[in-house]
Amino acid sequence: MTSVSFPVYGQAKASRADYDHCRETLRRGSKSFFGASALLPKRLNDPAAAIYAFCRIADDCVDLHGEPRAALAALRMSLDRLYRGAPMDTEVERAFADTVALWAIPRELPEALFEGFEWDLDGRRYDTIEELLDYCVRVAGTVGLMMAVLMGVRDHESLARACDLGIAMQLTNIARDIGEDARRGRLYLPLSWLAEEGVDAEAFLADPQFDDRLRRLVARTLDLADHFYAQADGAISALPRDCRPGIFAARYIYAEIGRQIERHDCDSVSRRAYVANGRKALAVSRALIATIAGVKLMPAVHRARIEGLVQATATAPRHQFLSHADQSRVARIIGIFEKLEARDRAARAPVRRSQ
Repeated sequence: MTSVSFPVYGQAKASRADYDHCRETLRRGSKSFFGASALLPKRLNDPAAAIYAFCRIADDCVDLHGEPRAALAALRMSLDRLYRGAPMDTEVERAFADTVALWAIPRELPEALFEGFEWDLDGRRYDTIEELLDYCVRVAGTVGLMMAVLMGVRDHESLARACDLGIAMQLTNIARDIGEDARRGRLYLPLSWLAEEGVDAEAFLADPQFDDRLRRLVARTLDLADHFYAQADGAISALPRDCRPGIFAARYIYAEIGRQIERHDCDSVSRRAYVANGRKALAVSRALIATIAGVKLMPAVHRARIEGLVQATATAPRHQFLSHADQSRVARIIGIFEKLEARDRAARAPVRRSQ
């Protein structure tokens, strides 16, 4: 009998408790994403939680560690270990290592994410919107591409749009966190935009204050985010049917943050926007309507900044994933056939007669 090789649950490095830990990390870290994930098909719950938890823990490790560069170096060593199938004995590493192996997540994606973290540590400023988008691709577009891998997306157009959804979400984050970032000495708005409004970057960082100039800058950032959300909509409609509600929900809930900022007169310097549960419910309703109605895929405007990552993702092998129950069932069936074959071999073997 030809041996069949596939990852069975008993051989996996991650346990049920590891994935539960990742889901709890998701629940604590982002109520918006946690709520949207409830609409994903069950087969994606574990790997989606593992991806989020790994990215979140990595981000927090760099942001909150007393020696962030040492933390980033440790993360890169961790990435090397888990891509060799030898993760450290932590829940998140084990779960992400299994997700990488089962779903063929290209290594270029988490490596690009870490590059974005390094840009943060360098205190990099962005002269133009194009440079800022390069950053958004790394810290958020890569996550969109990882999620696309889970859903079996491999065509170039849809992958480019999945990256756009991550960019849109990151631009929303930037618009929401302008005051908070400034008080930490960080500034993501393009310096050319600040110059057009007559805002001195160093003066703003020294004393972050909201005024009409900042209002226009925040509105401009949200307008750009909306453009990327619209770019992503068609790709969401092209996903497998059972994947669409969850991704549309994440898209509309996150875009609602932008609408809440607008309700605050675009003041994200003196206050931080939150989306109330009632508005999240309305966003989910919009997501379900979009799922049913569908959105036409817009022609991709291929940008050099995403070409390498999209190509690496497009050429990644498709792995057939089996649920834990299915894996155990298949293992039992194969075991039965192996026993039957062994019995047949024994029956066919010549009988030794005593001398």
